[in-house]
Amino acid sequence: MNYHEIDRSQELRERYKDDLFPWKLGIELEDVRAGYARVSMVVAPDMHNFNSVTHGGALFTLADTAFGLASNTRGTALAMHISINYIKGTVSGDRLTAIAEEEHLTRSTGIYSMTVYRGEDTVALLRGTVFRK
Repeated sequence: MNYHEIDRSQELRERYKDDLFPWKLGIELEDVRAGYARVSMVVAPDMHNFNSVTHGGALFTLADTAFGLASNTRGTALAMHISINYIKGTVSGDRLTAIAEEEHLTRSTGIYSMTVYRGEDTVALLRGTVFRK
């Protein structure tokens, strides 16, 4: 089996139950399959920054959770770099969804794109690279 055929998504569904930080933020796993993951959360009032909008770290954690799930479906992957562009602000009560998709995969690295949505609106765009063990 080559590295493009690996799919550990079922195993990750079980392992995600032990990933306590995303659970504390209420991040729910909606879908995970080879090279893809979708997670969501509802913004709580304690996730706001001093400008009364969702803290960038909360948005980043949502997207990073999808990134980690999608990249680890192909075997153990560790983030090397992630960049984020914040597009629109969100507030308490908004349901946000992050989707991570594999763009390029080699034996030792992977590149992924992540998008955070509020409904149909794009809230943030991210791009990340992983090292594959």
